[in-house]
Amino acid sequence: MRNGFFFFIGLFLAIALAWAGIVLGSHAQLSRLAPYFDENEGKAFPERLPGIAAAGQLVYQDLGCASCHTQQVRRPDFGSDKARGWGDRQSVARDYVNQPHVQLGESRVGPDLANFGARPLSVDAERLTRYLYEQHGGMPSYRFLFDERKITGERSDKALNVPTPAGIEIVPTHRAVALVAYLQSLNNTYEYPEAKPVKAAPKEGEHGAAAKEESKPGPKENTPAEAKRDEAKPAAKEGDHK
Repeated sequence: MRNGFFFFIGLFLAIALAWAGIVLGSHAQLSRLAPYFDENEGKAFPERLPGIAAAGQLVYQDLGCASCHTQQVRRPDFGSDKARGWGDRQSVARDYVNQPHVQLGESRVGPDLANFGARPLSVDAERLTRYLYEQHGGMPSYRFLFDERKITGERSDKALNVPTPAGIEIVPTHRAVALVAYLQSLNNTYEYPEAKPVKAAPKEGEHGAAAKEESKPGPKENTPAEAKRDEAKPAAKEGDHK
């Protein structure tokens, strides 16, 4: 093929420039993001994950939870996330600046978890731990995160309140405790300036139609003199119109 070398060089440069524009350009833009300091609150948002919650994020990643759950709330005109109770505002890039392993998710087989920590289920750690042990709907059971052991002496205060054979207790492992702590920490409810929803521009023709509708004259109102004159007019007698 004639000029084959130059063709492949040009193809390589085109791919390299596209990659640089998307990857390096986005990195240069987002790498300057920092937590937002609120003077009224006296602290920066988002807050860093506590140690056990950070360990729980690794468990979340290891179990592949992002295959069925997302952590990104869409803005109102892109879906019904707010109506489902998944968040009152859209997710923004600043929500993830403190996360070493961002879990945006691949699909929504289950609900979005961006604000799971603000939901009633996450308040009760014992209930949430039991939720991981038992199967619910399409969510599998993660019993391998729990130890089944014989009760020696007193029953563990961490043992689940689930049916077990006599003398046996179910105790969550450190991985289960860390995962619960991570799920409880998911609470991106702080209102950043850039999190305000962008109003969609009116479609072509809508603006003109709205302006035309507003410019239509309304029904004419009679002045007090005209109203008095109309009241003074005698009513038409029946048959006058014949």
